[in-house]
Amino acid sequence: MKGPLAASGSALAGIAASACCIGPLVLSLLGVSGAAFAQRFEPLRPYFLVATYALLGAAFYLTYRPAKAACGPGEACELTRANRVGRVMLWIATAVAILATTFPWYSQYLF
Repeated sequence: MKGPLAASGSALAGIAASACCIGPLVLSLLGVSGAAFAQRFEPLRPYFLVATYALLGAAFYLTYRPAKAACGPGEACELTRANRVGRVMLWIATAVAILATTFPWYSQYLF
């Protein structure tokens, strides 16, 4: 349960870290000027980035740590479906966090 929670938290922290940059883009697409609103998040960006990558690190540790063997020696242990889904969601959350935190660098090429 801790792995998916850490992955979700890291994705949300990554999006919050880029609120200063993604916020105006999303709001302008909706027809609302949100530059002043999003600008308030700029001083908090380093803290959000640290939280994002700390939560991602915790999620990867909790997901990929050595599990207690439920099978005997010489037997093949099968991953449960929930574990596979959790790993896929962790990698999706990592991709979202990386795209969100690097948005200021590639946003200039979008316009």
